Amino acid sequence: MKFFRSCHPYAIVTVVFWSLAFVFTRIASQAFTVFSLGFLRYLFATLALIPVVIAARLPLPRLRDLPWFVGSGFCGFFLYTITFTKGSTLVSAASGSVLIAVAPVLTACWARLLFREKLAGFQWLAILLEFGGVGLLALLGGPLSLNQGMVWMLAAALSMSLYNLFQRRLTRTYSGLQAAAYSIFAGVLMLSVFAPGAFRELARAPLSPILNLAALGVLCSALAYATWAAAFAHAAKTSVVSNYMFITPFLTALFGFLFLGEGLDLPTALGGSVILTGVFLFQFGGTLLGHWRQVEK
Repeated sequence: MKFFRSCHPYAIVTVVFWSLAFVFTRIASQAFTVFSLGFLRYLFATLALIPVVIAARLPLPRLRDLPWFVGSGFCGFFLYTITFTKGSTLVSAASGSVLIAVAPVLTACWARLLFREKLAGFQWLAILLEFGGVGLLALLGGPLSLNQGMVWMLAAALSMSLYNLFQRRLTRTYSGLQAAAYSIFAGVLMLSVFAPGAFRELARAPLSPILNLAALGVLCSALAYATWAAAFAHAAKTSVVSNYMFITPFLTALFGFLFLGEGLDLPTALGGSVILTGVFLFQFGGTLLGHWRQVEK
């Protein structure tokens, strides 16, 4: 089927694992501090990716492309890890989900400015609908926290949007696996400033948090970022992929209910329904409009 040869299945796999990252992080954080967890997560991802890169005989990046990989690693792993982790300690999860939802909007704006990618009117409408759904998750679920953590979370959204652009640029000449793997390698080198404390915590951590940390690194990082890069490689427009990020807050709430016993309430159901409607409109609204116009004729 055409769907399975498109960017959509890769993007869906990514947002599922990114949403599961919340579950793994909650358990792993019982034994690790936030920055140690960030470094060890991508260290596990690196250890998982190195044998794959060797087995696949992937060539090293060309010298002229190294700045793109360094920029990708800096924005997507070093800067994002620090800003998101710091922001998460200063705002509620509800507020954070709204602020991080700025990332796909910023990505669409950057792609319009730098790559001259245009969005149809119904796609901008879908973005507003999706953002409104995330707002329902936050505002109906409790008061929106406004403090200095906003700056950190907005910086995280900005860094993720820039990472999306780097990946879009890299996947023009590299495979999704290459783009993700070498970006993670660059990022973990930068995050190694947290290595001394991280290894001390790892040595005295119980088995359960370590296993969850390993799942976080292998599944939610190595695999998820590889499929994310593959999605960009198969997409006609950057925003077609980044738009899937709107689903993450809803899936996070759903997995929290399934695996952590957290409440699945009316705001989650309403907000999730609005978000999914917006995502469907963004991705398939053009097809629906085309069918409707043919029927009108």
